[in-house]
Amino acid sequence: GNDERLGGQEAPPCIISIFLGQELDAVVEAIIKGKAYRDEGKRSLEIGIDVLPEIPLDNTDRNRTSPMAFTGNKFEFRMLGSSQSVSGPNIALNTIMARELGEFADILEKSADFQADLQNLLKKTFTEHRRIIFNGNGYDSAWVEEAARRGLANLPSTADALTHYADEKAMRLYTEGGIYTAQELESRARIHAEAYSSMVAIEAHTMVDMLKRQILPAVSRYAADMGTRAATLKGMGCHATYEEETAREVSDLTDTLLEQTRQLEEDMGSIPQDTWEALSYTHERLVRDMAAARGSADRLELMVDAEYWPFPVYSDLLFSE
Repeated sequence: GNDERLGGQEAPPCIISIFLGQELDAVVEAIIKGKAYRDEGKRSLEIGIDVLPEIPLDNTDRNRTSPMAFTGNKFEFRMLGSSQSVSGPNIALNTIMARELGEFADILEKSADFQADLQNLLKKTFTEHRRIIFNGNGYDSAWVEEAARRGLANLPSTADALTHYADEKAMRLYTEGGIYTAQELESRARIHAEAYSSMVAIEAHTMVDMLKRQILPAVSRYAADMGTRAATLKGMGCHATYEEETAREVSDLTDTLLEQTRQLEEDMGSIPQDTWEALSYTHERLVRDMAAARGSADRLELMVDAEYWPFPVYSDLLFSE
């Protein structure tokens, strides 16, 4: 389902925040506190080698742990999944921007003292929304706790997020902006939910096929061959500790993987017909089952002779000619 690409909380975490960088953050703080901003000027990177020329220090660090980072001359929104179209997020971002600019215009167009009211508006806006600015490590578990204290949402999966796709707040945003009708937004939410459930089901079917037709036969064959080697060595009066222990461990783990495969198959046959029930079910049951089987298969991959393993391993992909 492309919930967390690159494995875990990478690129980027699920909590929406904005990284401003040192200079822009200082500007915002100056506005909030009503003080004049003092530019510290250009700084150099200290590398401890005097013979090299000075290297300018970039004060707009990209911060790849941030969902939306200021990178010197633009903001980068970095939460799209690798297979996702940019059209939907662009519609959302542009709609939000239009809404905010419209609200600013409503205030400033009635202003009797534009500059004073503009400063007050900036200070009020930054103060009210300061909680979304975070310049630290977005992968740190401490940020999850801090974000919860700030009242920021943390929706760690597509299934969690889609249940809020047509919330009342989102509904008002799109309908009042003339972007979508309520029916159009609800239909899009349902389509996304069905697409997610279908994709997870396809992945589950593919996994079962790979497990039953390729991985399980391969590891079983390896365990049997190791057992045969152990019997041969012991018949010759030799020790066969490695062969016996490996055969036993691979065999036990193969049985575990078989049970996990059967559980995945059983759960695949019980997907609810209702769209939203299917969304929750596929995420909570099928994704869980696939993760369990994946864990056993990964352990077996490290134990089984590469000649038996039915797929290229990373060393083959990276270093083979």
